[in-house]
Amino acid sequence: MACDLVIATEVAQALRGDRPVVALESALVTHGLPRPLNLDVAREMEETVWQEGAVPATIAVLEGRPCVGLSREQMERLAAEPSSVKISLRDLPAAVARGATGGTTVAATMHLAHRAGLRVFATGGIGGVHRGHPEDVSADLPALASIPMVVVCAGAKAILDLPRTLEMLETLGVPVVGYGTDTLPAFTSPTSGLPLPLRADSPEEVAAMARARDGLGLRAALLVTVPVPAEDGIPWEEARSEIEAAVADAEAQGIRGPALTPYLLARLAQQTDGRSLRANRALLVQNARIAARIARSMETTKTQRHC
Repeated sequence: MACDLVIATEVAQALRGDRPVVALESALVTHGLPRPLNLDVAREMEETVWQEGAVPATIAVLEGRPCVGLSREQMERLAAEPSSVKISLRDLPAAVARGATGGTTVAATMHLAHRAGLRVFATGGIGGVHRGHPEDVSADLPALASIPMVVVCAGAKAILDLPRTLEMLETLGVPVVGYGTDTLPAFTSPTSGLPLPLRADSPEEVAAMARARDGLGLRAALLVTVPVPAEDGIPWEEARSEIEAAVADAEAQGIRGPALTPYLLARLAQQTDGRSLRANRALLVQNARIAARIARSMETTKTQRHC
């Protein structure tokens, strides 16, 4: 039996009226940011999408129900719930069957968003290939290879093996586009120095690429990578040094698997006196803004084609 999505009224109305909608993940609320910053940032991202003329749809699983769009009260409960689980694609069936409440990762959010008919998704940094463990590959990458959305991010999380992650995306056929940049952003750093083959400088260019992708019948996402605002970013050389120290500590303590990324992000926040958290907030809000502009451009071109 199919599991029905619970689609918020404003989101459903926007989809029926061909208005732009932006999907937002909720794992950053449950596991990505400390309280009360998690709720503050989630609200700021939604408000930014509204300000840009699009409808935000934060996606989560609440008591076993996949929800596309959360009310203010639902968001508050999710942010405060200490027993919330982190839900990736492999976890969705069990979470629904068991009536769990949790935040959806990039992969799970993409799946539910696409199923609801959404086409644009804003997040922070995607998962990828872990440093020193090339066999440890995030479920985000195969999701990007098989779900045809536009995903706006700040590159992959800088704690990962960025060259291998970029190579894996190429192997999987995922177009990686630098938004106003020719190099791959490194999450809280504006650039990793790794060159990108594609660049777009406007929402209209991204919308045109997405339209061409769809016309060709390709199934991969269009991954739009946006540098963190320069005034909020951490220089890559500095960030890399801190990351290497944090990774060495994790190895010494035997921290691997799902526990690794939260540990490293928390350790980096501590090592940088909170600068990584400030950069994270800035990039999340910026990505929501750019995603809304892209979504608006995609709906405009769709309407023009129907005229």
